[in-house]
Amino acid sequence: MKKLFILPLLLIVLCKNANAQISYGEELPKSVRINMGTQGIGAEFAFGVLPAVSLRAGADFIPVSANNVFSVSGFNSDSRASASFSNVHLLADFVPFKGAPGFRLVGGAGYFVNAKGKITIQPKDNYTYGDIQLNKDQVGNLNMDVNWKGVAPYLGFGLLKAFPNRAFNVNLDLGSYFLKHPDAAITATGLLAGNESQSAQLQRNLSGYRFLPVVQLNFNFKI
Repeated sequence: MKKLFILPLLLIVLCKNANAQISYGEELPKSVRINMGTQGIGAEFAFGVLPAVSLRAGADFIPVSANNVFSVSGFNSDSRASASFSNVHLLADFVPFKGAPGFRLVGGAGYFVNAKGKITIQPKDNYTYGDIQLNKDQVGNLNMDVNWKGVAPYLGFGLLKAFPNRAFNVNLDLGSYFLKHPDAAITATGLLAGNESQSAQLQRNLSGYRFLPVVQLNFNFKI
């Protein structure tokens, strides 16, 4: 856990040792932010700790769902896919070049309180199995659940100044969280219940899906 916060600390030490002279004024800045992007929506409190280093603490959440995004060949069914992610995070912004205050390196970590994906498949109508006709309840439903809950390091960069010169500005973050190995499972009812034995294979297939890209606009209000 402690190792995940080494990067923000190194940025502070690096800036201090380099005797960075980037100045935001006599008083180190503070702002509140509203965020919108691939993480959904969120809010942050940001504050300067050194002339070229600032910290921000915040939270983001996103609920997404879609119906019938895919079909199963030979099986007349409805499908529903959903994802729900929410995190709290601590990030450090470091301005490495005095002549380019609008370019920032960003590092830190987030704790994903909720990081779930789910796909549900259910039959639309009766199903013929050989000479036997089964109704929808007898065929059953199939659920695939994935969970990335836990701590995730973050690395990226930012464009445009971290803090507004006056009352307000907008900047951009580009980066990615590196999520933990997901836990995946299949649950099913009725005739589809036999697919539960494929849970281990599903988990192996999803083991490489650990990057959560971040493209985010930040609306900053000086305080």
